[in-house]
Formats: sequence, structure tokens, C-alpha cells
Amino acid sequence: MSSRILPNFDLLVPNTIAETVNLLAHYKDRAAVIAGGTDLVVAMKMNFESEILISISELSGLDYIDFDSESGLHIGAKATVSQLLQNDAVKQHYPALLQAADVFATPQIRTAATVAGNVLRGSPAGDCSCALMALGARVVLQSAEGTREVPIEDFWTGYNQNARRADEMAVEIIVDAPQAATGSAFRRMTRVNEDLAKLNGSVRLDMDGNICRSARIAMGCVGPTTLRLPKTEQLLQGEEITDDLLAHVADIVPTEISPIDDKRSTAEYRLMVSGVVIKRLIEQAAAAASTVAK
Repeated sequence: MSSRILPNFDLLVPNTIAETVNLLAHYKDRAAVIAGGTDLVVAMKMNFESEILISISELSGLDYIDFDSESGLHIGAKATVSQLLQNDAVKQHYPALLQAADVFATPQIRTAATVAGNVLRGSPAGDCSCALMALGARVVLQSAEGTREVPIEDFWTGYNQNARRADEMAVEIIVDAPQAATGSAFRRMTRVNEDLAKLNGSVRLDMDGNICRSARIAMGCVGPTTLRLPKTEQLLQGEEITDDLLAHVADIVPTEISPIDDKRSTAEYRLMVSGVVIKRLIEQAAAAASTVAK
């Protein structure tokens, strides 16, 4: 158990979204929103301080995971990582997100940690965040003035920074609906599940037979934020997935990332394995798409 003491703060527990955003509009940068608290409490034991904590624990109707074949997957602000593992739509249509949730920390943390919280944290090692970027997610933000949607690739503005304004709360994450032959996959490299990833990646492919119509590829732990790999995506578009193409992919991927040395790995190792990881994820996503199309 940590011996660190939390800094002093005032805890506010609103009952509605309207009350929450009004509090955020009033306190702005003096306040932080807390849901599961699995990241925020740890940060507060280190060096993060917030005068006000606004808990959304009493907000009803935000713990949902709903799916619609046209509008896609809707994940409420209080939905936990554990709920992803139990959701039939996630199991059927979003294997990358399911795989990310399955290796997310520990069962105890998965039960408390929210999917939205993982995105808001903005860690480049975020597993659900990586899968959601590949899948084409959008973050719905609400303030007293209304709501707006931010594509996830535009949401992270820097290390542990995001596009949420101080008067906004994240109320939902929306993930694009899969196409007729969509396949996805996620993988991370780490010592044990309890550790943060030293490298993670995710791929979504929309296929037409053996031809890739479009691709979304994300990789984490190789830059200040989770990154998309546009050159690699472009290389796949309109092409048949062949061994020669995949060999080219393995060469291109390292040119799109800028990893650093840290306590979990080295930049050299991350550069060395990144292309192989994405190559294998493409193979896995293509196979998943083929299964869906049958």
C-alpha cells in the first residue's frame, strides 16, 4: 500500500450532467473530474494537485455500452473496461477493443477504470486508447453551451494533454460502425499485464476480398501521444495483402515513429520490433475481416 498522502481537496458530487458542467464552468482549471479514479488518485499521490474534485459517481445513465449498425458503438462516460469484456457487440464487431480490454491491467482495476478515463488520461501507453484510435472513435464533450465531437486523432494535443476545455466533461465515446468486411486487431508488448505497455499497436482494415479498401493503424509508446501511421495506411489502400507488401510495411513503420528510452524499454528496441508488430496485426485483422465476410 502506498504511504503517500493525498493533498487536500474539496469533493463535489453533482446529481446531473447539467449540474456537473455548471460546476466546471464555475471552477474551470481549479477542478478535476473523477470517475473510477484509477489514474487520478495515483497522480494525486505523486505530484498532481487539484483544489476541487467533481465526482460523477451519482450521475445516472452514463454506464451504458450500446451498439447500432449505423451509428456504431456508444460508450458512456461511466462505462468500465470490464463492461467491454461482457458486451456482445464488442465481442462481435470490435475485436481490437476486446483484445485491449482483456490485457488492461488487473481485474480489480478493469472493474473501476472507465474507458473514457483511459482516453482522457492521454497516456501514449493507453491500451484502449490505441484500439479506439484504430477503430475511428470520437469523443463527445459537453459544456453548459452544448456538445461537440472531437475525432480521437485530434483529441490528444501532447503528452498527458487533450482537447477538453476546462468547462467541458466527456459524456460519451462513439466508435464507427464496422463495414461488411471489417477486421481489427490489437496487441501490446510488456513484461506482465500489470505493467504499462512498452509498445502497443492496433489495426482496422476494411476489405473487399483480398483487397484493402481502407486502413487505420495506431501505435502507442512511440511518441508523446498515441500515433496514427498515415504512410503505412496509404501503402495498404487499394492493395492486395501479400507477403511482399507486408515486408514493405515492416520497413515503413519505423520511419513514422519517434520512440524514446524509458524505464520500460529503449528506443532502439521499439524501432526494431514496431514493423513486425504492425505486420502481424495486419495479417490478424485481414483474417478477421475474411471471417466476417463469410
